[in-house]
Order: sequence, then C-alpha cells, then structure tokens
Amino acid sequence: MLTKLDRYIIKKFLGTFFFSIALIISISIVFDFSENVDEFIEKNAPTKAIVFDYYLNFIPYFANLFSPLFVFISVIFFTSKMASNTEIVAILASGVSFKRILRPYLISAIILSLASLYLNNFLIPKSNKNRLSFQYKYIKDPFKNKDKNIHFQLDSNSYAYMSQFVAQTNVGTKFSLEKFDNDGNLEYKLLSDWIQWDTSKNLWTIQNYYARYINGLNEHIERGYKKDTVLKMQPGDFKRRNSAAEMYDYFELNDEINLEKFKGSKKVVNYEIEKHKRIAFPFATIILTFIGAAIASRKVRGGIGLHLGIGLLISFSFILFMKFTQTFATNGGLHPFLAMWLPNVFFGALALYLIKKAPK
Repeated sequence: MLTKLDRYIIKKFLGTFFFSIALIISISIVFDFSENVDEFIEKNAPTKAIVFDYYLNFIPYFANLFSPLFVFISVIFFTSKMASNTEIVAILASGVSFKRILRPYLISAIILSLASLYLNNFLIPKSNKNRLSFQYKYIKDPFKNKDKNIHFQLDSNSYAYMSQFVAQTNVGTKFSLEKFDNDGNLEYKLLSDWIQWDTSKNLWTIQNYYARYINGLNEHIERGYKKDTVLKMQPGDFKRRNSAAEMYDYFELNDEINLEKFKGSKKVVNYEIEKHKRIAFPFATIILTFIGAAIASRKVRGGIGLHLGIGLLISFSFILFMKFTQTFATNGGLHPFLAMWLPNVFFGALALYLIKKAPK
C-alpha cells in the first residue's frame, strides 16, 4: 500500500519528468521544422502529412529516445530541491530508512521503464513506418551501401558475390553466381563484369558474362554480352538504411534477423543491436533513477546546480559508453548482447556503490 510519502515522491517524480519531456519535445519540433521547412515547401509536402504522418509520430519517438536522460535529470532536480529544503533530512530523522525512501523512486522508474519497453518494441516501430516514409519522401532518402566483397546466399544451394553494389544506380560489379547440387558439387558458375536491376522488367540484366555448366566430367561453356535473368534477390537486399530496423516490431525484427542470418548478410549485427537495445535501454531508466536519487539526496553547498552538473556528467558518460560499445559491436566483433548490457552492468554497480554511500 502506498503511503503519503510514496504518493508525494511519485507525484514529484512523474510530474517533473513529463514537464521536462514536454518542454524538450516542443523545442525539438521547433528546431526540426525550422531546419526542414525549405524541403517541405520545395517538395510540396501536404500540411496534413506534415502534422499527422511526421510530427505526430515524431513526438513518441523522441520522447522515448530522451526518456532515460530526462528521468535522470528529473530525479536529480526534484530530489536535490527536497534535500536543499531539508526534506530528506526530516524524513530520515523520522525513522524512515534511505532504502525505504527509494521505494517510490523504484515504482516510478518501473512504470516508465515498462512504458518504454512497450513503446520500443510495439508502438514506436509502427509510428516509425509513417514518420520515416514521410522523411524519405520529402526530406531525404538515405539509401547507401559502402560494403565491399558482398557474399549473399540465395537459397540452400546457390551463392552470389559482388565486389560492390552502387545503390544509386542499382549496379553490382564483378558479379558471380554459383550453384551446387545436393551433394555439394558445383554444377553451375557464372561470372560477369557487372549486373544491373531493370526496373521496367523487374529482373536482373547481366553484362559481359561467362557461364560454366558442369555435369560430372562434362562441361559446357557459354559466353555472351547481355542476359536477363530472375534471381532470388532484390536491390533492397543490398541497400541499407540505418533506420530500417526501427520500423520492425519485436516479432518482425526477430524474423528479419533469422532471414538475414540465412543470407549471411552484414545487416544481422545492426538488427541484433537494435533488438538488445530495445530491452536494455528501458532498464537503464531504473539504474539512472537510483544513481540520481543517491547523488541528489545529500545536502551540499552547491545545491541544485552542483547536483545537476554531476548528473549531466554521469548521464552523458552513460550515453558515450553505450555508443562506444555499440561501435565495438558493429566493427570490432563484440557480441550485440554484451554491447548493449555492459553500460547497464557498469552503471548498475555504480548505483549500488552510491546507494551504500548515501546519507542514512
């Protein structure tokens, strides 16, 4: 059962958090609109689409993105104010332990983390489809592919290779295709200078090719300048948007991971990072809440300003640490699960230490 103290702290916690989030989202919308208004005018973006497809879906995405940071700042702010008003001292002097004071903080943090968990995995991916579709159409279309030596599995017996793929022209260079029989013996191999997707025919055009048909000891060679063919791949398989994973809900993301693993695609790492981040990030809300409460509960001469300064330093250290481990997962071979959970483990240990050192 919640006591009067619990309700008091929960009200302050959630009230400060939602006010700060509303403020930063309002500022973000103003800056985003001022930055993109020329694109809206130039590309004749409909007002209805700007409001409902873009900015209405912009709000939950950025609110959830900033939530751990502003949970931390909110805890620092109102707890520091309570400490400066000697409220924390009075509560402790009445016989309430510091661990008991943390209960309403934990309740509030769990509410926000569960909300973030749901938003991350189900609601926001759906809203991102509208937001990103609008962004790709009226602001920018960031299709790109900087990969070299691309290996691609088409089915259980067929493998393709390109030295690179140019996303803007749908052209792959130094293309090769190999097919094996069920015993693992090579039965067909094709080499070509380049391959291009024909948008009018919805098939691939192979240029300047050399093909070998192998049947035991018999072999037939075919050469040609141009050949149309249907392959189990699309230009989208080689194009990458960094935000593509943001449009899949939890179950769709798992399906995409399994599909990309079968293909041997490099997208797997990015998708797994997104999957683990969606779960690890909400838990950071609880950890940062405890850190904030432990730091701000002590009355110091610097007051709110000193606490906010320390809080901002810790919060940005957390974000930097997460970006650091994410880069290691993308480029250094670190497992995505470890990359997303290591910051929580490290700062979780810091939270336990600060709670132990907090005023009793």
